Amino acid sequence: MKNIILYILFAFVVQSGFAQIDRSSYPEPGPAREIKLGNADSFTLPNGLKVFVVENRKLPRVAFSLVLERDPIFEGDKAGMLNMVGQMMTGGTSNRTKDQLDEEIDFIGASINASASSIYAASLKKHQEKVLELMTDVLYNPVFPQEELDKLKKQTISGLAASKDDPNSISGRLTSTLNFGTNHPYGESETEATVKNITVEDIKSYYDIYFKPNIAYLAIVGDINKKEAEALVKKYFSKWEKGNVPTHSYEKPTLPAKNTVALVDRSASVQSVVDVTYPLEMNLSNPDYLASRVLNYILGGGASSRLFMNLREEKGYTYGAYSSIGADKLITSFSANASVKQTATDSAITEIIYEIRNLRDNGITEEELISAKANLSGSFGRSLESPSTIANFAINTERYKLPQDFYATYLQKLNALTVADINAAAKKFMKPDNMYITVVGNGAAIEKSLLAFGEVKRFTNTAEPERQIAMNTEMTADQVIENYLNAIGGEGKAKGIKTSKMESVAEIQGMTLNFVAVYDEPKSAFAQKVMMMGNVASNTVIKDGKGSVTAMGQSTALTDEQYEAAKMSMFIFPELHYEELGYSMVLEGIKDVEGENAYKVIVSNPTGSKQVNYYSVESGLKVKTESAEAGDMFFSEYKEIDGVKYPMMMLLKSPMIPMPLETKVEKIEFNVTISEDDIK
Repeated sequence: MKNIILYILFAFVVQSGFAQIDRSSYPEPGPAREIKLGNADSFTLPNGLKVFVVENRKLPRVAFSLVLERDPIFEGDKAGMLNMVGQMMTGGTSNRTKDQLDEEIDFIGASINASASSIYAASLKKHQEKVLELMTDVLYNPVFPQEELDKLKKQTISGLAASKDDPNSISGRLTSTLNFGTNHPYGESETEATVKNITVEDIKSYYDIYFKPNIAYLAIVGDINKKEAEALVKKYFSKWEKGNVPTHSYEKPTLPAKNTVALVDRSASVQSVVDVTYPLEMNLSNPDYLASRVLNYILGGGASSRLFMNLREEKGYTYGAYSSIGADKLITSFSANASVKQTATDSAITEIIYEIRNLRDNGITEEELISAKANLSGSFGRSLESPSTIANFAINTERYKLPQDFYATYLQKLNALTVADINAAAKKFMKPDNMYITVVGNGAAIEKSLLAFGEVKRFTNTAEPERQIAMNTEMTADQVIENYLNAIGGEGKAKGIKTSKMESVAEIQGMTLNFVAVYDEPKSAFAQKVMMMGNVASNTVIKDGKGSVTAMGQSTALTDEQYEAAKMSMFIFPELHYEELGYSMVLEGIKDVEGENAYKVIVSNPTGSKQVNYYSVESGLKVKTESAEAGDMFFSEYKEIDGVKYPMMMLLKSPMIPMPLETKVEKIEFNVTISEDDIK
């Protein structure tokens, strides 16, 4: 009986307590505490080097981070040079070759790397003197070997070639160019021409001018105290001589007067890369900095943001939609971006603009504010788990002239933000009528729909305004194909070639690939083997109305759609067979292909799959083919074989390979006997 009474009393108390809770609103968050960041001891050498030391005894390791504080540099016709400075500095010193330097670093299990504005070194505590010896050898005695520069230039040019076919890289170049202009360090882009202009003397000159201690910060983090750090720094950095470092200023980018649409036509794209962007002033010392972090989180900072919920969860246009508000001492930008279904390109842009406008005009909710604060507080807290964070905070406080308690009171200031504060920031920073609306995608499919947002300006894949090239109005796709067949030797001679064997070679990442292709047009058959080190890596066979690919010992049959897309490979000169196969062609004007005027012909097969061919206006020869499945193929160095011209060099740029694949035809034979063993 006693237990029953106790139970009833307990239930009554619990129910009474619950009855007093107001569930109609979120509970008030508790006060944010001031963060105890730990000590970052500091001192300055007579040469001006500012040093910060963060002691952390968890692991017997020490890290040294040297950072230069200089203005951004406009590189002009040497664009790309700054990206090479660090690797050139670690390419060898007057005391050690690159191989010797790498060997000594590896021997003690250390790491050293450099950039145009930093050097980083880390090792076990017991090797700290050795790693500092190596680090300062790189700092004081780089020799900038010509062979290292030649290698870097070759790698950079190869990477640039690949980036010209990467939609995200194209979009990045375009948005930077539009936001900042080509005469600004944040708006210029490196090209093959600017990379070729770079000399060893350019890099030496930069090093001599900017690697000075009086603009440098050194952060030391790990199993070390201030006294020990002072002794090491004086020993290794005191002889570093200070000097005058030039400053630079640039015209401030401005917002577009109205929404401006910029399109890069990439015919092979099945998606559209959309970025809605504009230049923006924001940095750590800006009083609206924290409000801008909250604002961006609500708009597009994660999977619960407005953009993500709208474009992915509700509309299904994309796998993800995000936004960003940068932070930079000079200038930064706002961006709202997504890769969307081609058919939803205009709809996605409409929704992005809607969310930006709605945020500006109608503001946020209390629930959104609480969620954003929780997320940002959590991210900040997790960052404190890394000792290097404390050193970075100390350096940032100096570099950006921040209040000494900027980071210690970070959570307090974040917690103090109100809905009104964020709404005020939204009205200040959201510019729904002054944006660049950039799109990288299939122009033929999406350009008309983009006119709803304003005049569409076309750009190349290197962010240059697309040249408008006039074309003879009487020119047709059939005439382009006729010109091509005449250019290679005539339709009659081309039709006379029924079989072919071709051997080609390519190199990728130091490995040699050998290709053997066999064509048997009377039997509608084709086979191509790819060999590596004498072994067959893959074998593609098309015959008897079917196709298959064998790789790693496993054979996979092509689907009907894959077969239709691949069967053009059966033909030595596919253009001869377009009509009989029911392919349709559309001539879409003259385009610039690597500096050459070329007719753009869109070829569609009966299943709807498309391929885009480009034929030189001057020579009539085919110079490029675009395909969503295979990527971009460039043709050059045509050579006459048995009275018919055939390209001896082919360059493939495909999203399926890490870099452009240049293939050279070493042997080609026409009208040879094809056996059953050749196609199997």
